[in-house]
Amino acid sequence: MIYLYGASGHAKVILEILEQQGNKVAGLFDDNQALHSLWEYEVNRYAPEWNSKITGMLIALGNNRARRQIAEQLNVPFIKGIHPAATVSGRAVLGNGTVVMAGVTINADAVIGRHCIINTNASVDHDCILEDYVDISPNVALCGGITIGEGTHIGAGAVVKPGIMIGRWATIGAGTVVIRDVPDSAVIVGNPGKEMIRK
Repeated sequence: MIYLYGASGHAKVILEILEQQGNKVAGLFDDNQALHSLWEYEVNRYAPEWNSKITGMLIALGNNRARRQIAEQLNVPFIKGIHPAATVSGRAVLGNGTVVMAGVTINADAVIGRHCIINTNASVDHDCILEDYVDISPNVALCGGITIGEGTHIGAGAVVKPGIMIGRWATIGAGTVVIRDVPDSAVIVGNPGKEMIRK
Protein backbone atom coordinates (compact mmCIF):
# COMPACT_ATOMS: atom_id res chain seq x y z
CA MET A 1 0.00 0.00 0.00
CA ILE A 2 1.16 3.52 -0.84
CA TYR A 3 1.40 6.19 1.85
CA LEU A 4 2.54 9.82 1.99
CA TYR A 5 4.50 11.36 4.83
CA GLY A 6 3.16 14.88 5.25
CA ALA A 7 -0.42 16.14 4.99
CA SER A 8 -0.16 19.80 3.98
CA GLY A 9 -0.66 21.61 0.67
CA HIS A 10 2.29 19.84 -0.96
CA ALA A 11 0.60 16.52 -0.14
CA LYS A 12 -2.51 17.62 -2.05
CA VAL A 13 -0.50 17.99 -5.25
CA ILE A 14 1.25 14.63 -4.77
CA LEU A 15 -2.05 12.89 -3.98
CA GLU A 16 -3.51 14.06 -7.27
CA ILE A 17 -0.38 12.96 -9.14
CA LEU A 18 -0.68 9.46 -7.69
CA GLU A 19 -4.41 9.38 -8.41
CA GLN A 20 -3.78 10.32 -12.02
CA GLN A 21 -1.06 7.66 -12.26
CA GLY A 22 -3.74 5.17 -11.25
CA ASN A 23 -2.20 4.47 -7.84
CA LYS A 24 -4.38 3.96 -4.79
CA VAL A 25 -3.16 5.86 -1.74
CA ALA A 26 -3.95 4.09 1.54
CA GLY A 27 -3.35 7.11 3.78
CA LEU A 28 -0.97 9.73 5.09
CA PHE A 29 1.30 10.28 8.07
CA ASP A 30 1.90 13.61 9.78
CA ASP A 31 3.42 14.63 13.10
CA ASN A 32 0.71 17.25 13.70
CA GLN A 33 -1.60 15.67 16.30
CA ALA A 34 -4.48 17.89 15.18
CA LEU A 35 -4.57 16.42 11.66
CA HIS A 36 -6.84 13.41 11.23
CA SER A 37 -7.78 13.58 7.55
CA LEU A 38 -6.98 15.24 4.24
CA TRP A 39 -9.88 15.06 1.83
CA GLU A 40 -11.07 11.45 2.08
CA TYR A 41 -7.65 10.18 3.22
CA GLU A 42 -6.94 9.24 6.83
CA VAL A 43 -3.94 10.89 8.53
CA ASN A 44 -2.08 8.87 11.18
CA ARG A 45 1.07 9.26 13.28
CA TYR A 46 3.88 7.18 11.83
CA ALA A 47 5.33 4.31 13.86
CA PRO A 48 7.65 1.45 12.75
CA GLU A 49 4.83 -1.10 13.04
CA TRP A 50 3.32 0.48 9.91
CA ASN A 51 6.31 -0.70 7.85
CA SER A 52 4.85 -4.11 7.03
CA LYS A 53 1.87 -2.41 5.34
CA ILE A 54 3.89 0.06 3.25
CA THR A 55 4.78 -1.00 -0.29
CA GLY A 56 5.66 2.52 -1.43
CA MET A 57 6.01 5.99 0.06
CA LEU A 58 6.57 9.59 -0.98
CA ILE A 59 7.59 12.32 1.47
CA ALA A 60 5.20 15.22 0.93
CA LEU A 61 7.26 17.91 2.66
CA GLY A 62 8.52 20.96 0.80
CA ASN A 63 11.33 21.70 3.26
CA ASN A 64 14.49 20.05 1.90
CA ARG A 65 16.17 19.46 5.26
CA ALA A 66 12.99 18.01 6.78
CA ARG A 67 12.57 15.74 3.76
CA ARG A 68 16.13 14.44 4.18
CA GLN A 69 15.66 13.91 7.92
CA ILE A 70 12.49 11.86 7.40
CA ALA A 71 13.97 9.88 4.49
CA GLU A 72 16.97 8.90 6.59
CA GLN A 73 14.75 7.76 9.47
CA LEU A 74 12.37 5.57 7.47
CA ASN A 75 13.14 2.03 6.40
CA VAL A 76 10.48 1.78 3.67
CA PRO A 77 10.51 1.56 -0.14
CA PHE A 78 10.20 4.92 -1.86
CA ILE A 79 8.49 5.39 -5.23
CA LYS A 80 8.39 8.17 -7.85
CA GLY A 81 5.45 10.44 -8.57
CA ILE A 82 5.33 11.70 -12.16
CA HIS A 83 2.31 13.66 -13.38
CA PRO A 84 0.90 12.33 -16.67
CA ALA A 85 1.08 15.88 -18.06
CA ALA A 86 4.87 16.01 -17.54
CA THR A 87 7.26 15.24 -20.40
CA VAL A 88 10.18 13.11 -19.21
CA SER A 89 12.80 11.80 -21.62
CA GLY A 90 13.24 8.06 -21.67
CA ARG A 91 16.97 8.76 -21.38
CA ALA A 92 16.59 10.77 -18.17
CA VAL A 93 17.20 9.10 -14.80
CA LEU A 94 15.07 9.91 -11.74
CA GLY A 95 15.79 8.71 -8.22
CA ASN A 96 13.21 7.17 -5.91
CA GLY A 97 11.22 9.58 -3.78
CA THR A 98 11.28 12.26 -6.49
CA VAL A 99 8.07 14.00 -7.60
CA VAL A 100 7.49 15.68 -10.97
CA MET A 101 4.52 18.05 -11.29
CA ALA A 102 2.27 18.89 -14.25
CA GLY A 103 3.81 20.75 -17.19
CA VAL A 104 7.40 19.84 -16.35
CA THR A 105 9.86 19.00 -19.13
CA ILE A 106 12.92 16.87 -18.34
CA ASN A 107 15.17 16.33 -21.34
CA ALA A 108 17.69 13.71 -22.47
CA ASP A 109 20.42 12.50 -20.13
CA ALA A 110 19.25 14.60 -17.19
CA VAL A 111 20.05 12.82 -13.91
CA ILE A 112 17.83 13.70 -10.96
CA GLY A 113 18.58 12.35 -7.50
CA ARG A 114 16.41 10.98 -4.72
CA HIS A 115 13.62 12.92 -3.01
CA CYS A 116 13.76 15.90 -5.39
CA ILE A 117 10.83 18.17 -6.23
CA ILE A 118 10.45 19.35 -9.84
CA ASN A 119 7.52 21.73 -9.59
CA THR A 120 4.87 22.91 -12.03
CA ASN A 121 6.04 23.96 -15.51
CA ALA A 122 9.75 23.79 -14.64
CA SER A 123 12.20 22.87 -17.39
CA VAL A 124 15.29 20.70 -16.82
CA ASP A 125 17.32 20.54 -20.02
CA HIS A 126 19.75 17.94 -21.33
CA ASP A 127 22.68 16.69 -19.23
CA CYS A 128 21.65 18.46 -16.04
CA ILE A 129 22.58 16.75 -12.77
CA LEU A 130 20.45 17.40 -9.68
CA GLU A 131 21.67 15.79 -6.49
CA ASP A 132 19.39 14.47 -3.73
CA TYR A 133 16.79 16.69 -2.00
CA VAL A 134 16.92 19.49 -4.59
CA ASP A 135 13.74 21.59 -4.93
CA ILE A 136 13.03 23.22 -8.30
CA SER A 137 10.12 25.69 -7.97
CA PRO A 138 7.43 26.45 -10.58
CA ASN A 139 8.51 27.95 -13.92
CA VAL A 140 12.25 27.53 -13.33
CA ALA A 141 14.36 27.20 -16.50
CA LEU A 142 17.51 25.10 -16.13
CA CYS A 143 19.53 25.24 -19.34
CA GLY A 144 21.75 22.36 -20.45
CA GLY A 145 24.65 20.88 -18.51
CA ILE A 146 23.89 22.40 -15.10
CA THR A 147 24.92 20.70 -11.85
CA ILE A 148 22.97 21.43 -8.66
CA GLY A 149 24.24 20.18 -5.30
CA GLU A 150 22.30 18.39 -2.59
CA GLY A 151 19.49 20.24 -0.86
CA THR A 152 19.58 23.39 -2.97
CA HIS A 153 16.37 25.35 -3.56
CA ILE A 154 15.77 27.19 -6.83
CA GLY A 155 13.00 29.82 -6.47
CA ALA A 156 10.06 30.32 -8.79
CA GLY A 157 10.84 31.68 -12.24
CA ALA A 158 14.62 31.58 -11.84
CA VAL A 159 16.78 31.03 -14.93
CA VAL A 160 20.15 29.28 -14.84
CA LYS A 161 22.41 29.59 -17.88
CA PRO A 162 24.11 26.52 -19.43
CA GLY A 163 27.01 24.81 -17.72
CA ILE A 164 26.61 26.48 -14.32
CA MET A 165 27.58 24.62 -11.14
CA ILE A 166 25.50 25.38 -8.05
CA GLY A 167 26.73 24.09 -4.69
CA ARG A 168 25.02 22.18 -1.89
CA TRP A 169 22.26 23.71 0.24
CA ALA A 170 22.27 26.98 -1.67
CA THR A 171 19.20 29.18 -2.19
CA ILE A 172 18.42 30.89 -5.50
CA GLY A 173 15.76 33.58 -5.07
CA ALA A 174 12.59 33.79 -7.15
CA GLY A 175 13.19 35.40 -10.54
CA THR A 176 16.98 35.29 -10.20
CA VAL A 177 19.13 34.93 -13.33
CA VAL A 178 22.19 32.83 -12.51
CA ILE A 179 25.13 33.57 -14.81
CA ARG A 180 28.08 32.33 -12.71
CA ASP A 181 28.85 29.37 -10.47
CA VAL A 182 27.36 29.37 -6.96
CA PRO A 183 29.22 28.15 -3.83
CA ASP A 184 27.76 25.89 -1.15
CA SER A 185 25.15 27.50 1.15
CA ALA A 186 25.11 30.79 -0.80
CA VAL A 187 21.96 32.90 -1.21
CA ILE A 188 21.73 34.38 -4.72
CA VAL A 189 19.19 37.03 -5.78
CA GLY A 190 18.61 39.47 -8.63
CA ASN A 191 19.32 39.85 -12.33
CA PRO A 192 22.12 39.14 -12.77
CA GLY A 193 22.24 37.01 -9.65
CA LYS A 194 24.50 38.24 -6.83
CA GLU A 195 25.32 36.68 -3.50
CA MET A 196 23.65 38.22 -0.48
CA ILE A 197 26.18 39.04 2.22
CA ARG A 198 24.89 37.97 5.62
CA LYS A 199 25.48 40.40 8.47
